[in-house]
Amino acid sequence: MEIKEEKAVFIGLIKSGENERKIKEYLDELEFLAETAGVHGDRKFIQKMDQPLNSTYIGSGKLEEIASYCEENGIEYAIFDDELTGMQQRNIEKVIKCSKVIDRTSLILEIFAQRAKTSYAKMQVELARYNYMLPRLAGMWTHLERQRGGMGTRGGMGETQIEVDRRIVKERISRLKTQLRQVDRQMATQRGNRGSLVRLALVGYTNVGKSTLMNLLAKSDVFAENKLFATLDTTVRKVVIENVPFLLSDTVGFIRKLPTQLIEAFKSTLDEVREADILVHVVDISAPDFEEQMSVVEKTLQEIGAGNKPVYVVFNKIDAYSWKEYDEFSLEPKTKENRTLEELKNSWIAQEKTPCIFISAKNKTGLPKLRNDLYKMVAEIQAGRYPFNNFLW
Repeated sequence: MEIKEEKAVFIGLIKSGENERKIKEYLDELEFLAETAGVHGDRKFIQKMDQPLNSTYIGSGKLEEIASYCEENGIEYAIFDDELTGMQQRNIEKVIKCSKVIDRTSLILEIFAQRAKTSYAKMQVELARYNYMLPRLAGMWTHLERQRGGMGTRGGMGETQIEVDRRIVKERISRLKTQLRQVDRQMATQRGNRGSLVRLALVGYTNVGKSTLMNLLAKSDVFAENKLFATLDTTVRKVVIENVPFLLSDTVGFIRKLPTQLIEAFKSTLDEVREADILVHVVDISAPDFEEQMSVVEKTLQEIGAGNKPVYVVFNKIDAYSWKEYDEFSLEPKTKENRTLEELKNSWIAQEKTPCIFISAKNKTGLPKLRNDLYKMVAEIQAGRYPFNNFLW
């Protein structure tokens, strides 16, 4: 039996101060997210507005256009790049009746739910989902807004179903937080039992190759796949380079507009980042917007309280880097797309703000220097902690 492939359309707004190229990049990423969740991308819709409409996010004409397209082409999902309010989602669903209307946050939560393997990760995702759902109950469940009352009803006389649902969600959130705090204490104890080994944490935008690099450095078999958020659970491995041991952790990747609910739910997992001695920031140099991705990671690190950590930048995927040859007779200014890899290397190395290296984890290019750099950094920290054992280093 052939399984029908579900299709989705993607909707974005060019708001005041934004440009179309950037929104197209966002929608391309949204499509990648959908494919990660198992949904095939079909078409993208973009509208230019100063700001989203409070009622339907986009204009009525564009909404009708999308609704007609979804009906004619059997589209199952209409996915918005920005987070929708409960009222916006409800009003949009009245027009786009043939498709399920979701937003970027809901899609990311769905991917996290699919990827969660351990009970701890599943609890974190469930907490994030309930936190996302709570302020939207009134818009999402209007069909439940009827009076409850009478004998044997939990809510008592005159309580609406929506109030009962809201209380149930709040109780579930409270229970999950209690359970997670218990696991958090156990994990904190485990981290404390690791002794005083130097800790390095791999951080970066999702799908930049952190898990592949983890496998090469630790000679382990951490799951790595060309999909977003391939790994949710933090993995910690002991690595020894020459005679210097250290702990290396691989953490969940960051992304634009990362839902605040997920940052809150995964704060314990991110303790590996906060408690690390050095952050190894892995960057996909082949991504056209890699500099913006770096900014997203740096901003997220600030938000979780790890913005002041020493950082070593690893520019990965040099094997996939491409550039456009610049026409010397062109009147157009030279752009970053015209920079050769050597020009890019020199521009970053010349900054001398953050130590960096250019590698290909796929082809193992640059790995000897990477290992040597890590060895020197870890050995320096070890020497500072154990000044009387400097002869070991």
